[in-house]
Amino acid sequence: MNNVMIYKGYNARVDYDAEDEIFFGRIAGIADGVGFHGQSVSELNAAFQEAVDDYLETCRKIGKSPEKPYSGKMMFRVDPETHRRAAIAAELSGKSLNQWAEDVLAKAACR
Repeated sequence: MNNVMIYKGYNARVDYDAEDEIFFGRIAGIADGVGFHGQSVSELNAAFQEAVDDYLETCRKIGKSPEKPYSGKMMFRVDPETHRRAAIAAELSGKSLNQWAEDVLAKAACR
């Protein structure tokens, strides 16, 4: 079972609760807690889309900018030796460190 849903650029991870016999999920990547559930895949899909639409509408009504999917800018620290090895790997592959890191992260994120 694919446990990730995508709608209007928002993602959610889906799990199954065997005790309550429902699928449930939460929109990922935003601080606001927006969850949804359904007893079937079609109910779950409809509930997810409704949750995203409701989130966007609620933000509009209260004058809040909805949290958007990520901008693509990342800042993080690594061990200096890791930084050195990554820079060398990027140079040897003919890429900038930024492009090399993006390729490596993209591959890892698809696993």
